[in-house]
Amino acid sequence: MAAALRGLSDLTDTPPYARSVTSTAPSSPRIPPVRQNSGSQTPRVRPHATTLNIPGMTRSRVSPDGRIPRRDVAAKLVIVMVGLPARGKSYITKKLQRYLSWQQHDSRIFNVGNRRRVAAGRKVPVHPKLLPEPGHLDPPVQAASILLNGVPAPQAETPPEQREPDLLDLNDTEVKEKEEMDQSADFFDPKNQNAAAMREQVAMETLDELLDYLLVHGGAVGILDATNSTVERRQNIVNRIKRREPKLGILFIESICHDPDLLEANMRLKLSGPDYRDKDPQKSLEDFKKRVAAYESAYTPLGDYEEEHDMQYIQMIDVGRKLVQYRLKGFLSNGISHYLASFNLAPRQIWITRHGQSVDNELGKLGGDSALTELGHYYGQALHRFITYKRKSWEIEQKSKRAQASFPPVPGDNTPPYPEMNRDLENKNFCIWTSMLQRSVDTAEYFDADDDYDVKNWEMLNEMNAGQFEGMTYAEIAKSHPEDYQKRAKDKLNYIYPGVGGEGYLQVVSRLREMIREVERIEDHVMIIGHRSVCRVLMAYFMDLSLGDITDMDVPLGMLYAIEPKPYGVAFHAYKYDEAEGWFNEMPNYRPQKASRGSV
Repeated sequence: MAAALRGLSDLTDTPPYARSVTSTAPSSPRIPPVRQNSGSQTPRVRPHATTLNIPGMTRSRVSPDGRIPRRDVAAKLVIVMVGLPARGKSYITKKLQRYLSWQQHDSRIFNVGNRRRVAAGRKVPVHPKLLPEPGHLDPPVQAASILLNGVPAPQAETPPEQREPDLLDLNDTEVKEKEEMDQSADFFDPKNQNAAAMREQVAMETLDELLDYLLVHGGAVGILDATNSTVERRQNIVNRIKRREPKLGILFIESICHDPDLLEANMRLKLSGPDYRDKDPQKSLEDFKKRVAAYESAYTPLGDYEEEHDMQYIQMIDVGRKLVQYRLKGFLSNGISHYLASFNLAPRQIWITRHGQSVDNELGKLGGDSALTELGHYYGQALHRFITYKRKSWEIEQKSKRAQASFPPVPGDNTPPYPEMNRDLENKNFCIWTSMLQRSVDTAEYFDADDDYDVKNWEMLNEMNAGQFEGMTYAEIAKSHPEDYQKRAKDKLNYIYPGVGGEGYLQVVSRLREMIREVERIEDHVMIIGHRSVCRVLMAYFMDLSLGDITDMDVPLGMLYAIEPKPYGVAFHAYKYDEAEGWFNEMPNYRPQKASRGSV
């Protein structure tokens, strides 16, 4: 029996050559995976995840502030505009840049037309900060001069000293060249080889500047504003981007217009622009139509080619009435699509004011939900009277403009009409939006009792939550929490109040995002009765102001701001409440100022 068991053991034993031998060498250490760009010689193979970045609302090791990090190239975006002239491309780019910058995504517009005018020697609006260094000309200027004149352009003279622009100083400085190239419709004829070569060179140099902004200077979104109306041009743009950085996102946005009223409004804007300024309107219109025809002869809309090559794009028809999108990738592209879908050009007014004086205002306390004082109730009553008056006078003014409008415009007429001016103005509603806090709701009580107004309370319009400092004065905070007080004073934009529910300005921006889209979407008048931080953030968007400046903007009780969207920007008016008269007086040439030292 024992012998049989030994035989079975021999059959099941592992052969000697296959038996493991216990090693006496020390075990190898566990080596963690190496991250890409970590400095190791063994980089990570797969690319980093490209997900949502919201300043103040997201945080990661590479992006502690929520901004798109430099290394996250795939999250950055090149927006390439497409479309014939007078289709509203520049209008779209300016609004997009304003919206993205308001959300703290560093964005910039690179306008090929402006650089083309510089190259041709035209007067071109240039912000003082973008003026060339003394004795230096941009490459497009030199290239254009060589192509058309055979010699380099002379070096520009040293520009005069430029004063630092005020908070809302959007006045432009002009760069002037002695010689001007002819830029009539013949200049845009595809058969004009010299001009075509110049335009292509300027476009590519402008694109290079855009890529430098994204890849060298830390920008998040660069917008190439040009017609880019041929497949060949768009191929060149994509190839140039891919050669420089293949991971960069590219989004084409095409503006198409079929509405004759919209086309008329856009053409009026063009006739008052730098190419036709101070020229005969009738001749300018004829020349501009020839220019459009020249582009149309070689124009290919977005579609088959882009889809065959899996390129994401958005087509806007009649500035937002219809939207077509294809293969949108990334949070920026999708956010842009939602924003563009809210566009409308209806004439309307947007009013912004703080609530009337509250009990806590008198005591200097933060936050809370106190009631209005007697003076606060008087403010709400006067506000209802004044807005009712301005609503009626606005309708009269718009009807007068509609009756006097002519096309082409007469010399000196630089006020293009709204494309939707011909619609009925008398049926326009007036919305009153307040926060959920008592002082805001009570300021609107006289509007709520008037059936001509639609009143709604919004939680997202509530004042910034001061967390554990709610109900305290700034003097009390400085005494009991000096470190927090100093931290906020040094960086109000990024500071977040400690404690449950505490917020900062970036959190207010985030919760007002949908509010902004709704204001852009509706065609009715709207007045927002908000709070200090909310009014500051809203003003930053509509007036295209830096949030870094707006955190110190003086928005006192009793100020009323009117913002009227225009095809070329906004018209801004400010009114100050006169307590003795119970009325509001306009403040001509008013510009928001920084609050005095020590203000909240």
